[in-house]
Amino acid sequence: MALPRWSEPITATRRSWLVTGAAGFIGSHLVSQLLRFDQDVVGLDNFATGYRRNLDLVRFEVGDEHWERFAFVEGDVREFDTCIETMRGVDFVLHQAALGSVPRSMVRPLDTHTVNVDGTLNVFLAALETGVRKVVYASSSSVYGDDPELPKVEERTGRPLSPYAASKQISELYANTLSRTHGLPAVGLRYFNVVGTRQDPEGPYAAVVPRWLDAMRSGDRPVIYGDGETSRDFCPIANVIQANLLAAIAGDHTNGTVFNVALGETTTLNQLFVSLRESLVEIGVECADIEPVYEDFRPGDIRHSLADISKAERDFGYEPPVSLAEGLRATVQG
Repeated sequence: MALPRWSEPITATRRSWLVTGAAGFIGSHLVSQLLRFDQDVVGLDNFATGYRRNLDLVRFEVGDEHWERFAFVEGDVREFDTCIETMRGVDFVLHQAALGSVPRSMVRPLDTHTVNVDGTLNVFLAALETGVRKVVYASSSSVYGDDPELPKVEERTGRPLSPYAASKQISELYANTLSRTHGLPAVGLRYFNVVGTRQDPEGPYAAVVPRWLDAMRSGDRPVIYGDGETSRDFCPIANVIQANLLAAIAGDHTNGTVFNVALGETTTLNQLFVSLRESLVEIGVECADIEPVYEDFRPGDIRHSLADISKAERDFGYEPPVSLAEGLRATVQG
């Protein structure tokens, strides 16, 4: 398979990478791409929300020769010594480990804080102690909170609407502060509704796309919270991978800053539902007559979200390679 043109600065040199949350949705995709780029990768996960089957899929995708460059550590970012040990000799850290979900944070705020704040601070401090070249950490569009303006620009945020949003905002504050006071080489990526294969459809906190796909494949009616006119900037996983790797090798001018990672396009939940249903019908799933069930809005959810991605385009060459239609098709077929 031909490598994408944007990968040349990464594939030109063999480096060592640590991916936290390596068995999760985004983390496992990053591990897979790095191994296919002939990089050395250490994966860290405690399987709180990740799955061994995701790593099994990565091994199948990359083949045994590339898999030999992967070392896995079962551990927790809340353990500082674990962060230190896994970072020794590592060039770059892609910090994806987190306890996601706005609804979960509303009922389990302490768990959200200890993983997303304490764990992330451990990663930052361990990076300083071990001298890694750059930490790229996952933030979230949820930090925009109650700011009503669209599109969302990095310099303007509102008040967080959930403990999850607050945890991501605190992590950004730590990254910026430690960059200024201790020289921490860290850059944050505010993800906007990432979609792709390996998202978990199970449980009360499952993401909307895998949950709907699972329902329609079973002949059930998916649940839409609200009237369906809530909109999001859905971003295929391939674009998130590109953003992480390009941000890692970006210059020092990105340290202490944050960037939107999205498509820069808005899609309502009703539009998303129709697109997913059509994609399933195309591959032979009998769901053309299925309609959604509408329920009350969930607390903590924002009404509309749309990203301005010009800062990432300008500062480290982010250029989303995959459209939403392509990303949804790949997700359905995957």
